[in-house]
Amino acid sequence: MYKNLFFSFITLFITGFVSAQTADEIINQYFENIGGKDKLESIKSLHIQASTKAQGMDLPIEIYMTKDGKQYIATDIQGKKLVQVAFDGKTAWHTNFMNMKNEKMDNEATENMKRNAGGDFISPFLNYKEKSYKIAYLGKEEIEGVETFKIKLTQKPEIKDGKESIKESFYYFDAENYVPVVVETEIKDGPMKGAKFQQIFSDYQEVNGIYFPFSMMNKFNGQNGQEVKITKIEINPEIDKSIFEFKESSDK
Repeated sequence: MYKNLFFSFITLFITGFVSAQTADEIINQYFENIGGKDKLESIKSLHIQASTKAQGMDLPIEIYMTKDGKQYIATDIQGKKLVQVAFDGKTAWHTNFMNMKNEKMDNEATENMKRNAGGDFISPFLNYKEKSYKIAYLGKEEIEGVETFKIKLTQKPEIKDGKESIKESFYYFDAENYVPVVVETEIKDGPMKGAKFQQIFSDYQEVNGIYFPFSMMNKFNGQNGQEVKITKIEINPEIDKSIFEFKESSDK
């Protein structure tokens, strides 16, 4: 009996070790294939120009992101700027679509942005251990017609309905090119709570020696949603930091 328990323990230990090593090997190969960790770590900020379609209209999207977690995502609707989300490190805000006025987000949303500030910049896998994230290799799986390596990523807990909630997502890396092709999460709040949300990445292109996906499709429970096409990426541009700060609508 004790002999069987001992070998069971050893088997579990070895399996866990091999799994962790395999996950790290996949992530390291991913970094190497898209340009190398040194180049990724040299990125301090990004300016991304993109577009999407809504009700037959092409909507331009402008994105600014910094390594310390500041972000600004806005679209232009018939000449009116709609800030989808902005964060200056302390205050999170957006434009209310109904009245087109800038509003601060609630305390819970702001706290979650503070907790994750900079964690997803470039890649959540970059220096993931220093961020207290965990990864686990779950084996191969075919998704979107592609053979992939499935990796579970666990990040810092989020606050949902006043309680801490585990933040986890599943990344599917192309088994040939070692780049993410699908990221899958479960929606934890709002009208679509419980739905499976997927982001499909494709059309990887090189920018200053680093490869980025230039096409992203959102899916909800398997149904196609919004598609975003990137038109331009600038690495380490000069940014007017005031763009991240909350402004009353009259100041626009």
